[in-house]
Amino acid sequence: MSEFLSRIIFDRHELQRESAQLRAEGKQIVFANGAFDLLHVGHIRFLRGAAAEGDVLIVGVNTDESIRRYKGPDRPVQPLEERIELVGSLKPVTIITAFDEPTADAILEIVRPHVHAKGPDYTLDNLPEGPTLKRLGIRLATVGDPKNHSTSDLIARIVKSKVPKYETP
Repeated sequence: MSEFLSRIIFDRHELQRESAQLRAEGKQIVFANGAFDLLHVGHIRFLRGAAAEGDVLIVGVNTDESIRRYKGPDRPVQPLEERIELVGSLKPVTIITAFDEPTADAILEIVRPHVHAKGPDYTLDNLPEGPTLKRLGIRLATVGDPKNHSTSDLIARIVKSKVPKYETP
């Protein structure tokens, strides 16, 4: 893999230790999560907005299997290792991890961020992790632009454009 700007931490105990250390240093921790299947401008705006909410941005990326469970058998387009490399290479991201659960509740329990960043289509009432945020005293920050961009829409546009398949010589 290429050189990362951020740290990849898959081990949950290490992630918990690192998060505790950052809190002890007085850092404001922001947690954001998503599939990040085909990176697009909506992802970039979301991550920039999330990073602006604190000192440290920890990003949780859904595993391949967790994406298949809610997006279908043809997703993700890119495997976890590649999505981690892409998102982890972005300047706003401090730490990147992966999770396989249907919601980010378990990882929020581990990281205990000050802020959970989500897109503007979420509120505490419709966010699956809303009860966990309330219980742990985590502030919800809605960031990024409205859902005018999505990987599903991007895939549909590519298919509709009938981009010719290129064969290697």
